[in-house]
Amino acid sequence: MAKATIYDVAREAGVSIASVSRVLNNPDQVKPATRARVLAAIDKLKFIPRQDAVARARRGTGRIGIVTPSLTDDSFVERLRGMFEALTGMTYEAVIYLVTSSAQRDGILTQLALMQPVDGIIVIGVAMNDEIIERFIANDVPVVLFTDARSTLTCPIHQICVDHGAGAQMAADYLLERGHRRLAYMGDMIPPDYSESLGRLKLDVFRQRLAEQGVSLPDAYVALAPQNMEEARQQAHRLLDLPVPPTAIFASSDTQAIGVISAARERGLSIPEDLAVLGFDDITIAEFINLTTIRQELKESGRTAVRMVTAAIESKDRQPEIVQMPLTLVVRNTV
Repeated sequence: MAKATIYDVAREAGVSIASVSRVLNNPDQVKPATRARVLAAIDKLKFIPRQDAVARARRGTGRIGIVTPSLTDDSFVERLRGMFEALTGMTYEAVIYLVTSSAQRDGILTQLALMQPVDGIIVIGVAMNDEIIERFIANDVPVVLFTDARSTLTCPIHQICVDHGAGAQMAADYLLERGHRRLAYMGDMIPPDYSESLGRLKLDVFRQRLAEQGVSLPDAYVALAPQNMEEARQQAHRLLDLPVPPTAIFASSDTQAIGVISAARERGLSIPEDLAVLGFDDITIAEFINLTTIRQELKESGRTAVRMVTAAIESKDRQPEIVQMPLTLVVRNTV
């Protein structure tokens, strides 16, 4: 059977050859509906760009692609550090692909699946679906994906799984055990559609756990802010300005918890006597400021991702593996 050409893809999708080329090389310039039709045609026809035939015959680029929506978020940085530590002394080098839009995500992942400029891929914090994953499977590209325990993906794929909801339950239980009944939540704003949404999950589970114990979490006690200390500091001031302010705040990240602590200190509040603060992640600085937090093994998860992807590269018939990373309550001095 003859291999599909770019002309076949264009005909199947009902677009010009130039449109197919733009989907592969400049996806931001293509309307979402057109991009979707072209990608569907590529998948249906099992199209492989002609220039990629030589690259595939070469086998082994010596590179691992890391796809991420952030290079500044502290938890992402910690995971990346773990990856680079694991790559030290290995024959692979890392290539980072930064995703800043849904079109760019589709373009990057399509290029990685079809043109294979890397031997394997690690995806952190980027929203994925079965259609995208099937494209990697069809083209025999090893992928390790960071997921949440409540992921709805059904395709078999290597995963590093963290149960963020269980962490939120852990936070609620500990704050209630410490006698707090006026609690607030500091979380992420609704993320863009190309980014994995975890802040809302933590909020929903935290609120549900409190309700199970007869404690409400009114909307006024929920603050959503971009993932940085300054925005969290400003939102914390709003919470502390409430007629009856909270006695404890659970922040969905240590970065935001630090912003809360900053706001409390500006008001002369003592922590944890006047305000308890509980974070999530256990980034490096958390230990230095004695922050009580829910630890996820960030560096270790990065190291594990490298071990998994390199094993999959070296043995592509390896069965998909799901590694569940533990969460631990680390008690310090802020609760």
